[in-house]
Order: sequence, then structure tokens, then C-alpha cells
Amino acid sequence: MSLETINLPHLPSSSPVHVALYRDLQNAPALRQQLLAGNADFEYAFIDASMVYSRAHALSAIFRAVNDYFNGRLKSRNVHSEIVFSFSAANNIADSFRKFGIADTTKDLLVVKFSVTPEVTHESVAAHLGQSVEGSPVPFNDETLSEISDVGKIKKAYKLGALATPSKATPNGAQDEERRRLELSLIGAIALRGAT
Repeated sequence: MSLETINLPHLPSSSPVHVALYRDLQNAPALRQQLLAGNADFEYAFIDASMVYSRAHALSAIFRAVNDYFNGRLKSRNVHSEIVFSFSAANNIADSFRKFGIADTTKDLLVVKFSVTPEVTHESVAAHLGQSVEGSPVPFNDETLSEISDVGKIKKAYKLGALATPSKATPNGAQDEERRRLELSLIGAIALRGAT
């Protein structure tokens, strides 16, 4: 199991975030149905990993949602739906779920669980995901995400079509700069959502 427990900077250490990344998901429709049914046992942020550009991109959206949770600024049902919403640069919650949330066709899945109570531990989340998610756990890192992310879809969702798309043909230094520029644009869009 590749569940990672992360303490986000500037947030209480008593409230960690648990993150797991899966490839070749087999039961996306069943997981999505649990969310739609409001099953409290499945109170997670289920994110289509093809829409996650990098670890920093994901952690920025998670931080925004958890920070809004602590400051009483949630715009959605709970902190987990707020995490999915926080990936979006727009204020349309339904559109955010369509673009970034789990769909019946999702093959790669990022799962996030925020510890809202002390009963939510690394062990409890790992056990529940091990029973519930039918997919291959993989490391939550930039290397794995670069194999999964659909840069074209991500740029379209954030309206960043004018930005260069990092490609393997680009020389290494320029490729790194293009990746960094795109990542910073995504993080900036998350940070500025609703500011205008």
C-alpha cells in the first residue's frame, strides 16, 4: 500500500492528510456511486489523476481546501468535496466535479482523506482503501504523475492554451522551465480562484 500521510505546513499537525495514488482502477463506477449516495464511509476526495499535473499541484489544492475548512469558508458540502472543488480555477462546483472528480471511466485515481477526527488514522485509511479500491497503488510523486497526467486536458481546464506544453523533444533545461512555468500557473490559478 502506498498511502502517504502528510502534515501540511501552516496547518495543525493533529490534522494530517492521507494521500494514495492508484493506476488501472477497476471499480470507478462503484466508488462514484458511494459518493453520490452520500455514504459516510466513503468520505474522500476522489480525483481523476489524469487531471493532476504534479505533487505540488495536488498539495496546493488540498491546502486551499483544508485552510478554507479551518477558517469556515467551505463552499461545498464538506472538506473532501472542497478538495475536488479546489482543483478548479472557476467557481462552478458542478463543473469542478465533472473536470476533476472521479468519473465512471476514471482509470487513474488520486484519493485524499483529511483527518477531521482522531479516529481517522493512517492505519484506518489504509485498511479501508485496501478493501475498497480495486487498483494498483503507485507512489504519489512527480515521476508517476508525469506518466498519468493529461497535459492537454489540464491546460484546457485552466484555460492555459497559450502556454508551451513541455515535450520530450524539448532540450532538458527548456523542458524543465516549461514544466515549472505550467506548474506555477496551475498553482496560481488555484490560489486566485474567486479573487476577482
